[in-house]
Amino acid sequence: MNDKIHEIWNVRFVNRIIDSMADGVFTMDARGRISSWNPSMERISGYTAQEALGKTCQLLECSRCFGKNCPASIEKCRIVEKGQSEAKECHLRHKDGHDVSVIKNASVVKNDDGNVIGIVETVTDMTELMRVRKKAEEAVFRLGEIHRMDNIIGKSRAMQQVFEAIRAAAASEATILIQGDSGTGKELVAGAIHFNSDRREGPLVAVNCSALSENLLESELFGHVKGSFTGANRDRMGRFEEASGGTIFLDEIGELSPYIQVKLLRVLQEREVERVGDSRRHKIDIRIITATHKDLYARVREGLFREDLYYRLKVFPIHLPPLRERREDIPILADHFIKSMNKKTGKRITGFSTAAMRVFMDHPWPGNVRELENAIEHAFVLCNRKAIDISDLPIEIRQPEQFIQCSTSFESNFSPRKNRKKLSKETLRELLDECDWNKAEVGRRAGLSRTAIWKYMKKYDIPLQQEE
Repeated sequence: MNDKIHEIWNVRFVNRIIDSMADGVFTMDARGRISSWNPSMERISGYTAQEALGKTCQLLECSRCFGKNCPASIEKCRIVEKGQSEAKECHLRHKDGHDVSVIKNASVVKNDDGNVIGIVETVTDMTELMRVRKKAEEAVFRLGEIHRMDNIIGKSRAMQQVFEAIRAAAASEATILIQGDSGTGKELVAGAIHFNSDRREGPLVAVNCSALSENLLESELFGHVKGSFTGANRDRMGRFEEASGGTIFLDEIGELSPYIQVKLLRVLQEREVERVGDSRRHKIDIRIITATHKDLYARVREGLFREDLYYRLKVFPIHLPPLRERREDIPILADHFIKSMNKKTGKRITGFSTAAMRVFMDHPWPGNVRELENAIEHAFVLCNRKAIDISDLPIEIRQPEQFIQCSTSFESNFSPRKNRKKLSKETLRELLDECDWNKAEVGRRAGLSRTAIWKYMKKYDIPLQQEE
């Protein structure tokens, strides 16, 4: 009697497990008729258990056997010959008529005598995964569109040389160093190289090396293992590993600390990474593109950047000219951004007045192409005519002298620490509080880079985020 109760309890327990599974599970008896149908099968197929029980699996119109008559008996089904089916992606026809992406698997169940007593099938709903996959594919397509060669605008001789360099770089596996002022389009060039190379199907992973402290950057690039530092609650793959099969773009490479420089040199030499807190090495297959707005060789001479790393990075250097050195491209760029903003805003601005274009051509463009794009976006906010006029332009472009005076006055009134080069712990704390812990703003007021602020915070053991 106890054995019978125990058996009943076991059956109920197994049924409870099956009913709670996220995957669809159904069984068929020796006649090939559905004998059980869990709640997940109801959700995936749209058929209730009451509607499915007693029917054959032809009810699902699986794409793997669509168009074929389901055998009248289970003995004639090919699954019986094989014993089990290989898990493959396919489609099931939902009750309301639409197809559902699934992974379907089946196994034959036999008794002790080797006779078939039924079949168990599992169905994994792939709808969400397919949606995410489609979204990822669309994102890659959009990235490819953004980083097409013809999205880098310019007909000047200097830009023609850049295009030739991009084509040569895309056809090779050499490590690339892109040098140019801020706003010249270094990330666009890196993307164009990747999406025109044999690695275009792989990922393009971008990391700004100046945005993180040394410890955070190390974890970001190389990954870490659980327990390697406070807050490391799980193993984490680094960006180098994420980029495997594709390209990693390291922007602002000149900001790397000596310690990270050594680790990067090892990656370049051995194509291996070692996660923080781990002794194992992971092989990676990546193409490395770096960029900087600084004179990297000058930093080598100053002892701030390793000479051996410098030569490893500049196997194939590409120099992006500042906008002031290719003024003939300004009208072409302006026309490109006007068309782009017309699409975004629904306006129909045709171009610039003669006076506005003259101002554009005379401006030194310290922010390069990015500044030009922002100036046109600013003009679109104000312009309600067919052509952009001088009055629509930002003050630093239409009245540069007045803007410089205003900036100088603002700095003298609100940035008394602008020329300070060293910070005490108390002063840094005071600045952080004043700026709501915005490290970039602290750097501007102190006359230091954001990286320098990170280093001071580390030196004085100040937490990177404001404590609650």
